Amino acid sequence: MKKIDEFDRRILEELQQDGSLSIESLADKVHLSRNACWRRLRALEERGVITGRVALVDPEQIGCGLSVFIFIRTANHDPDWLERFRTAVVSLPEITGVHRTSGELDYVLKARVADVKSYDRLYQRLIAKVPLSDVTASFVMEDIKDTTALPIVGTV
Repeated sequence: MKKIDEFDRRILEELQQDGSLSIESLADKVHLSRNACWRRLRALEERGVITGRVALVDPEQIGCGLSVFIFIRTANHDPDWLERFRTAVVSLPEITGVHRTSGELDYVLKARVADVKSYDRLYQRLIAKVPLSDVTASFVMEDIKDTTALPIVGTV
């Protein structure tokens, strides 16, 4: 891990808030010349610190207003099952996050759907693709904090 300095930290913080900033605007915000800012930005990309830039879309505006956390326990942990599971969850666009976890649950998935009926259709498609032992879901009633921004520490 390489240390990052205050300029790199500020560049990362600004881009996490607005990835569409022009290099001129970014340089102004972090108090660097355009060229110095551009060189630092390129270095952060080349080191893999910045992995991409995206547009954040309002889920309500596109009919995906319901967040669902899906909790999965499975009795099967063999490589063939895992490959089928990976293939299944990657193929379903409603599933926006998949995490293998420690503890009582094996996997936690995050999905975005229009409503409970849409979730049921997603659930039916998922279990048709891969056998699951125990599946439960929790529907998000209120987003208190939901951010894509990561805390920037001294090393990356």
